[in-house]
Amino acid sequence: MAAAGGPPGMRELRNISDAAGIVVLSACAVWSLITAASRQGRPEGVLLAVLAVGAGYACGRITGALLPVGAPCVGALAGLLFAATSPPAAPGPDMASPLGDAGATAALLALSTGAACCAAWAAEQAALRIALRLLAAGIVVAAATLGSTAGFVACVGVLLYSLAAARMRRRGLALAGLGGATAVVTGLSWAVTEGVLPDGLTISLEGQLTEHRILLWRDALDLAGQEPFLGVGPGRFGELSPTVAQTLVADGRPHSAPLQQAAEQGIVGVSLLAAVFCWLLYALWRSPRATPVAVTAGAALTSLALMALVGNTLSFTTVTAGGGLLAGFATSRPWGDDLGHGFTGAQERSESGTFTEGR
Repeated sequence: MAAAGGPPGMRELRNISDAAGIVVLSACAVWSLITAASRQGRPEGVLLAVLAVGAGYACGRITGALLPVGAPCVGALAGLLFAATSPPAAPGPDMASPLGDAGATAALLALSTGAACCAAWAAEQAALRIALRLLAAGIVVAAATLGSTAGFVACVGVLLYSLAAARMRRRGLALAGLGGATAVVTGLSWAVTEGVLPDGLTISLEGQLTEHRILLWRDALDLAGQEPFLGVGPGRFGELSPTVAQTLVADGRPHSAPLQQAAEQGIVGVSLLAAVFCWLLYALWRSPRATPVAVTAGAALTSLALMALVGNTLSFTTVTAGGGLLAGFATSRPWGDDLGHGFTGAQERSESGTFTEGR
């Protein structure tokens, strides 16, 4: 029975994680409909993103259970193919920095690297593990070849973090560190927008982010201040932003997921976006997979979150579905394997009294 369902304590924790995901994603969809109805907005984009995350996560859980090595390997190759063949996502040269010509391309490359590393950690044969790590290194080279600076940096970061995960004994600390880094960068982006940093640092960061992007962020903050609870409505930032109105070529987005949520769906929308990220980290913490797999996926998803802070990467269905797919891979339980097998995080849970194997 243990092989079929695992220890009772672990089954309960996984049920909590899955239930939390359903609640959070459902709340995102419902709130977008509420704000759209109140402000005559267009919730289709949010609903599509929620559907993509949910579908990707479910697909990753199923395929990861059946093919713990093959599924993430195929996912990595598919992500690389999409990144190499997708057209530039940015509407003009003003939005080229800091994500290169396509923030979506950089995100797909980071997710592909994470998937390849997860497959390598799941492989039992040494030769296969080496081959999959070479695939991850090849994606890093591909990022440099494609001219995606952000993608190259993100891929290198994911690869190095994955290698370091072999020495990590407490996945909770590693995942908490990733969440903390995201919170720090979020605060830094807000500080740049408000202009509360020292002049020298502000000038340096504005030079990297471009003046046009900073103006979009300030428009988003202004709109959020006007409608702090409900926002101006999903999809309406482009209609109400003075900077967008003065730009010949624009996509109608502020190129920052939190600020877009704040402007269009108010403080509740921002809280729900943060809740989705926290849920993913929590699901990885409670994952039955080995700690290196969970931490590697966390690093890749964190790189996606960081790109979403300064770009519109979450506006692309391939990216949101890819993020859900990777999370599904890393939280799936291989078919016929009990929840304790290969799970290096069991000891830390036993020490905390949350779960004791064999209880």
